[in-house]
Amino acid sequence: MDKFTRKTSFEQWFSPISSTKLEELVETHHLNYYTKKLHITSFLKLLVFAQLNEIESLRAVSETLFSDDLQKATDLESISFSQLGRRLNQIPTDVFQQVFLDLVAQIHAKSQYEQRRKTTTPLKIIDSSTLPLNLNN
Repeated sequence: MDKFTRKTSFEQWFSPISSTKLEELVETHHLNYYTKKLHITSFLKLLVFAQLNEIESLRAVSETLFSDDLQKATDLESISFSQLGRRLNQIPTDVFQQVFLDLVAQIHAKSQYEQRRKTTTPLKIIDSSTLPLNLNN
């Protein structure tokens, strides 16, 4: 038997999400309380998969679980789109924001952002909720 276990591509895509940060968010927001099947980790894996594969609806996401590989990666055999919708509504946007900001911080650390920022134009994230609405167009 090999000493080296290879990560699947899917595991590599999900691995930058800090498990300790995610556990803190789960505890803070009580995300896995009263949850029998769709724990936050499995749900986030499904969302990452859906984003990477440009899946357009929760119904289509639930249908992708017919794949044995995806079932193994998410620890789910099946899930209905209504369960996905309810779960999505239960998770505060702050959780997704914190995961995103943690990933951005990792990118900055690996790309030596602070040093490069002085010589290049910085990346700016625009929050569309703060932009004024133009109702005339």
